[in-house]
Amino acid sequence: MANNDPRAIIIDTDPGQDDAIAILLALASPELDVLGLTIVAGNVPLDLTVKNALKVCELAGKTDTKVFPGAAGPLGRPLLTAEHVHGDTGLNGPDLPEPTMQPQDKHGVDFIIEQVRAHDAGHITLCPLGPLTNIATALQKAPDIAPKIREIVLMGGGFFEGGNITPAAEFNIYVDPQAADIVFKSGIPIVMAPLDCTHKALTTKERIDALRAKGTKVCDATADLVDFFERFDEEKYGTDGGPLHDPCVTAYLIKPELFSGRMCNVEIETQSELTMGMTVIDWWGVTDRKKNAMVLNQIDAQGFFDLITERVATL
Repeated sequence: MANNDPRAIIIDTDPGQDDAIAILLALASPELDVLGLTIVAGNVPLDLTVKNALKVCELAGKTDTKVFPGAAGPLGRPLLTAEHVHGDTGLNGPDLPEPTMQPQDKHGVDFIIEQVRAHDAGHITLCPLGPLTNIATALQKAPDIAPKIREIVLMGGGFFEGGNITPAAEFNIYVDPQAADIVFKSGIPIVMAPLDCTHKALTTKERIDALRAKGTKVCDATADLVDFFERFDEEKYGTDGGPLHDPCVTAYLIKPELFSGRMCNVEIETQSELTMGMTVIDWWGVTDRKKNAMVLNQIDAQGFFDLITERVATL
């Protein structure tokens, strides 16, 4: 694969307003070749996350994007959803029409396995924006794909920032800690954008105004998504704007220089009800456990929002 070739990615997602913006950014960026979207239950149940993914592809004008429904619930727990953040549809904010696109018949997990097997080793990057159920299921079903995956770049976890769904756990990891445990023990190179990074990417009024100033249908819809999504976090954190979590994944793939972090060992708590789903990050290297993830903790927030605004305006 030549260096100037677009990077082949599969986005695994549970849209969600911030997922939607991450998808729009990917579809607008020539650096990325989106092979398909695999859908998981998370922010809202699977039927709605599938519908939302179709709506986002249509909003972007990318109706040839393939959308594959995946896992309807976690590996070993009841599904926990987040309508209190994302609204009853998961995509409250803009008035998006019902999709005319149809999802694919193939299961998302089978699509991941098929694509990784069909390409050379190191070709495909997986980009999970929600619970890691589909990724873990694919690794369990087809262990041969692990060495062929180039990288997993995910949004999830937190350490110094604590959690956002329990005191210790971030939502994506908490929904399916068993899946996260499988992924972090897989040996695949991992980059994680935890709350420690995403909480620095705040949707300030100036940044939303800059989006609206572009005057395009997609930029207006993106601003509407942000307006709805941020209200919860503004109230919770007392900030001007809320964090825009999931687009950190696609922004990292396009412009990694916007981010910094360090290689750490990351383990997932799967036993304790008190700290279930906690990402235990050995930031200071106090154990001899093997470093298994690049943990991002800094972001050039203005550069990040400039990238989103510039790219989404092209759709």
